Amino acid sequence: MDNIQSIKNRFGIIGNSQSLNYALQVAAQVANTDLTVLISGESGVGKEVFSQIIHALSARKHNPFIAVNCGAIPEGTIDSELFGHEKGSFTGAVDNRKGYFETVNGGTIFLDEIGEMPLGTQARLLRVLETGEYIRVGSSKVQKTDVRVIAATNRDLLERTQQGKFREDLYYRLNTVPIRVPSLRDRKEDIPMLFRKFCVDFAEKYKTTSIQLNEEARDVLVNYPWPGNVRELKNIAEQISVLAPEKLVTATDLQHFLPEQPTVNRLPMLAPGGQGNGDFASERDILYKLFFDMKKDVTELKKMFFEVLQNPNMAQHAAYADSGVLAGSYQPAEAPVVTTPNIIAAPATAQPIILKDNAIDHHEEVEETLSIADKEKELIEKALRKHKGKRKDAALDLGISERTLYRKLKEYNIHE
Repeated sequence: MDNIQSIKNRFGIIGNSQSLNYALQVAAQVANTDLTVLISGESGVGKEVFSQIIHALSARKHNPFIAVNCGAIPEGTIDSELFGHEKGSFTGAVDNRKGYFETVNGGTIFLDEIGEMPLGTQARLLRVLETGEYIRVGSSKVQKTDVRVIAATNRDLLERTQQGKFREDLYYRLNTVPIRVPSLRDRKEDIPMLFRKFCVDFAEKYKTTSIQLNEEARDVLVNYPWPGNVRELKNIAEQISVLAPEKLVTATDLQHFLPEQPTVNRLPMLAPGGQGNGDFASERDILYKLFFDMKKDVTELKKMFFEVLQNPNMAQHAAYADSGVLAGSYQPAEAPVVTTPNIIAAPATAQPIILKDNAIDHHEEVEETLSIADKEKELIEKALRKHKGKRKDAALDLGISERTLYRKLKEYNIHE
C-alpha cells in the first residue's frame, strides 16, 4: 500500500477507491517486465498517466517514451509515422524519414485510441509485436526494433473484432496484461477530493480564494454521471472557480454549470452484418416499424369488429379463425361467416360466439401498451418460443447479437 501511495504522490493521482488502487497495483507489478499492456477505460479517465507510470517504473525509464494518438493521424500517413518511409515512396516523400519505432528503439511507445488504427497498419504492428521486425514504406529492407508497446482504447475491442474492424490476433496479442481504469462515476468517493484539489489549483493560478460547496451541492456533484470523467470534472471546477458569483456554491449555482444529460438509449445494438445504414443504422427504426405494424393490425381488427356491431344485418354469428379458416364446424345458413385474419384460433372444443341484436349497448376502446421495454421483452419471448429456446437462432431473427440477447434476458428476467 505504501508503494501505491508513493506512485500517487509522484504522479499526482488523487483517490482511494478500491478499483483505482487495483489498477495502480497491476501497473506497478507489470512495469518491470516487457509484457504488452492494454489499458482500457472511458475517455478522460487518465489512461496516458498509467502508460507513463509503467514506463517510469520499468528498466527502460532512461530511454525515450512517446505517446501516439492513432485516431488523430490520417490513414494515408500513419504507416509512415510509425515505421518511416523511403525517399520517393509517395508524393511528398522528398527524403528518408525515420518512424517512431526506429526513433524510440529501446524505449516505450504508447498507442492511444488503438481501436481507430487501420487494418493494414494493424497487420504491420502485429509483426512488430511478434518478431520485432518492420519495413519502411517504399523499402524492402527488414529492420529490427526493441520497443515496448502499451496500447489504450475507450472502445470495446472485442466487439470491434466481431464487426471485422479490428484484427482478432492483434487483440489477443495486445491484451497480454489488461488494465481497466475505472470511470469517475464508479469511484464516487473520490469526486469531492478531486474537485477540491482542482479548485485549490485554480485559485492559486488566478490569485483568488478557493470556492467551497455546501452539502446539497456536494450531493449534486457526486451524483452527476460525469461522462467526460476527470477531464470534465476539471473543466467544471475551472468554470466555477472563475464564474461563480459567490465563494460558497449552492446546488442551484452548481446546476447552472452542469450540462443536461441525454436520455440513455436502452435499445439493443444491431448484430454484425444486420440491415442498416452503417454502424449507426438505428435499431430504433427496426423496433418502431415492428410496433407500428402491430398497432396497424390491431386497429384494423377493431374497425372490422365495430362495423359488425353497428350493422346487425351484416352478421349475427362469428367464430374465431386462424388465417381465414374457421376453427369450428358450425356455419349457419342464414348469415355469412365473418373471418378475422391474424387472430389466434380458439380451441377446437369452443362453441361459436352468437351476437344478438343490441346485445352490446356500450363499448370502450382500450389502448395497448406503447412501452418500448415491454414490446422489446415481448419480441424476445416470442423469438425464443419460435426457435424453441435456441438463443443463437432467436438473436439472428431479432437482428441482434447473441451477447446482447444474453444481456437482455438477464435485464428482463426472462427464463427460457
